[in-house]
Amino acid sequence: MASAKVYKVQLRRRREGRTDYRKRTRYLLSGLPRLVVRRSNAHYFTHISVPSEVGDITVVSAHSRELGRDFGWKGHGSNAASAYLTGLLCGVKARRAGISKAILDTGLLVPSAGSNVFAVAKGAIDAGLELPCDEGCLPPIERVRGDIYASDPDRYQKFRGKAIDLKGLPAHFDEVASKITSRSSEE
Repeated sequence: MASAKVYKVQLRRRREGRTDYRKRTRYLLSGLPRLVVRRSNAHYFTHISVPSEVGDITVVSAHSRELGRDFGWKGHGSNAASAYLTGLLCGVKARRAGISKAILDTGLLVPSAGSNVFAVAKGAIDAGLELPCDEGCLPPIERVRGDIYASDPDRYQKFRGKAIDLKGLPAHFDEVASKITSRSSEE
């Protein structure tokens, strides 16, 4: 505890460990829209937000739950494939809304090279969104598509509860990705 007579209490969100204000200040000073990536145990949430004086305004958003509901995705909502597809969907929506450039906001997620956070970024880049990111951080497309699951389906049990054949996972991934990109060209 502080022994001085004057003690400055930190901001509430900082005390709760929910906001890194130094990082947020850098994001806001850039003046660019942010591709915000958040994850839960079962899903990925992404949105493009633009700063304003009254608070951040969300322009477009995408959720990994939309993949199953709208595009027929049969896989889990929190793996690398669904992270990529969620980023692809958010990038397509952003391009439709007239946003061509953004910066990646990972929040308190630890962005290690090749992680699923960068799978979201890879999906957004492939959708045509200009996102400053080191190519070495992005995961290889073979990992994202699920080629490793198709090569040895007995070893991986993550998709067993779903109605999907692991050998057909890369083909299913390509089918859902083409539905996302074709829907963007229709609208």
